[in-house]
Amino acid sequence: MKKRVVLWTLLLSILGGVLPCTAQQIMYANLKELREEQGDTVTTLQVERRSKNQIYLMGGADYRITAPENSGMSRYLRKRCYAVRVDTALYVNCRKMRYKRYRFGQWYAPAMWVGGKIYFSAQPVGQAATSTLMPANAAKLGGEVGDAIAASGLVHDRVYYELDPETGRSEFVGKEKMLQLLSDFPELRARFEGETSESAEVIGRYLKMIQTKKESL
Repeated sequence: MKKRVVLWTLLLSILGGVLPCTAQQIMYANLKELREEQGDTVTTLQVERRSKNQIYLMGGADYRITAPENSGMSRYLRKRCYAVRVDTALYVNCRKMRYKRYRFGQWYAPAMWVGGKIYFSAQPVGQAATSTLMPANAAKLGGEVGDAIAASGLVHDRVYYELDPETGRSEFVGKEKMLQLLSDFPELRARFEGETSESAEVIGRYLKMIQTKKESL
């Protein structure tokens, strides 16, 4: 009898390692639901990273989230849904995001919670597009024309924005903002002062370090 129990336990352990686990998927209809982390749990979503060609030709963010077997839900995800969580990964709908008077287009941007704020990575627009990320040979024209030229030249570049979960307003996370966020972490702040880029790769690295330190407190 004991041998049979051991065999069944071993079999279940093997099957547990082989069978795929279903990811937890939650859709948030609006900012309030995201802030309170109370959305609708589903199981049919598909997250697809968009190619550089797709982004260049049609604009928008890095991820497309759909429900392949449900056209109505796919339409809801594209036009009305505010954010989606798949396990620990969070995505915000750029159709709902704004930075001053600028929009980010369609589809979803990767995001993270850090210290009560949401940080998402998207295409540089406005102030971000005319910052140090601007190509050296870009025409530095003023006003919206200059912003549009800068943005078109940076279609594949990404920067971070801070989304206030209370107001829904977004703020560009450049060097000055990042120094403020690092004020409680002098070692990280000193290291960041030597950085020369405001790209998502650099800023995101420090945001994750802040996140780790805050979680360990």
